[in-house]
Amino acid sequence: MEPDLDTRFDPAFIRDLLLEIGQERELDLLLKRLVERVRQRPMVVAAGIWLVDKGDICANCPRRPECPDQTKCLHAAAVSTPDLGTDPEIQTPNSFSRIPFGVGVLGRVAATGQQIVLGDLDQDPGEFAAVPFFKSGTIRGLNAVPITFKGEVLGAIGVFVRINVPDEARLWVRVYADYTGGSIANAWAFKEIRQLKAALEQQNAYLQEEVVEAKAFGELVGQSAALQQVVRQIDLVAATEASVLILGETGTGKELVAHEIHRRSRRADKTLVRVNCASIPAELYESEFFGHARGSFTGAIRDRTGRFETAEGGTLFLDEIGEIPLALQGKLLRVLQEKLYERVGEDRTRRANVRIIGATNRDLKKEVVAGRFREDLYYRLNVFPIQVAPLRERREDIPLLAQHFVQLTARDLATAKPRLTKAGLVQLQAYDWPGNIRELRNVVERAVILARGGLLQFDLPAADSKLAPPSAASVPAVPTDDPECLTDHEIRQREHDNLLAVLNKAGWRLKGPGGAAELLGLKPSTLRSRLKALHLRRPARSS
Repeated sequence: MEPDLDTRFDPAFIRDLLLEIGQERELDLLLKRLVERVRQRPMVVAAGIWLVDKGDICANCPRRPECPDQTKCLHAAAVSTPDLGTDPEIQTPNSFSRIPFGVGVLGRVAATGQQIVLGDLDQDPGEFAAVPFFKSGTIRGLNAVPITFKGEVLGAIGVFVRINVPDEARLWVRVYADYTGGSIANAWAFKEIRQLKAALEQQNAYLQEEVVEAKAFGELVGQSAALQQVVRQIDLVAATEASVLILGETGTGKELVAHEIHRRSRRADKTLVRVNCASIPAELYESEFFGHARGSFTGAIRDRTGRFETAEGGTLFLDEIGEIPLALQGKLLRVLQEKLYERVGEDRTRRANVRIIGATNRDLKKEVVAGRFREDLYYRLNVFPIQVAPLRERREDIPLLAQHFVQLTARDLATAKPRLTKAGLVQLQAYDWPGNIRELRNVVERAVILARGGLLQFDLPAADSKLAPPSAASVPAVPTDDPECLTDHEIRQREHDNLLAVLNKAGWRLKGPGGAAELLGLKPSTLRSRLKALHLRRPARSS
């Protein structure tokens, strides 16, 4: 007996459905909405969408013996079935969660790209006999159509109905499948755009960090033997693919050495991605390095690109690499040795085409002995170590660095360029710089702000500074058993003699470049006050 008219195929329903899904950009939501809306039709018992994807569970797939091509198969993407009550079976049985190409009705549809329509399944369900919702005997027809886009088969749609499929339904469901193919391709395109946008945003953030760090370390400014040795090592290793371990105290410019290695390498046209390993929470290390799939843990609301993927083809700079937790060091070693990794919550293995540069201020040999750092990872990283000397061991570079920072700061702050005096340079070179180049830049920036275009005066901790050792010829021999005690008159006389010597050296010019005020590190007004107090006047010129 034929069903009532309200159970027959309704072209208006397909029209409304196509208009409804046309703007959907999320693939999962799109597929779910498609099968759920189709299942609302009175004649439809169940509907499913299978998409072509790689063979990901071949080792455990129950249909492996009948699969002719294990590189790809149909994956169940969205299935809507009748309410199964207390039946514990999942909606898609294991035998239909993956369908081999060319096997069964849906497999043949995907392999040939041809529509298949079956009838009278209530009499002979065939391969569907094990499917739970077939047990009621209410299913008579199956309309199976390929999902295509621009001639490529993307998957298959199966619609199980209570009646034999009407002729008009065959055409309209094919139209529905073709429109679905376009919607799926559209959703994939939007997903790829979002991923590329996220990757570009991350690369931009990393590049901004890189620029800030590079500016903060003087751009390898200097002429000392220690710096020249570092530059020679950079030139040697940059052209290779060897891992590099940069060693040195905090603030010595390890980041810039990594930047120079990348800039002089064959990967210079790709991204240099910097990771501060000391700033990553322990529970997020794996996600930060390798990325994660949506839903892999609480808060993972979307797929995330990891630093290895962002640095693909370029260089990954792992700053403070000694801070990486022991539990993650094994996975990092695997990437270094095998060039393979997986995102958190994802089975797909990815290949990493990345060069690794590490940096640390720790003694990793001691960390290995203490059991806090893997010995095999240490030797894998330490292929080519570069030791960056602290600033106190390259004092001859301080004048060049200071002048460089003065220029940068005056430009960045849009202020008049102040004068760096010889007395100021002597003061800078006499200080030990426990914070190295970073501390030097901070001191210079503060002095530039305070100088307002005048003379630079540096505020250094007196307790931590030490005067450069004077030459023996310039200091009279004094007894060393007891400290010398000077009377007020003797102190004034020494100040008088020192001022007179400086004035004669400067040709009695009080201000300007090379003037007495600059040599003494004083303001011209302060110098005039002292000359007046000591009754020092320029001697009259002889005729």
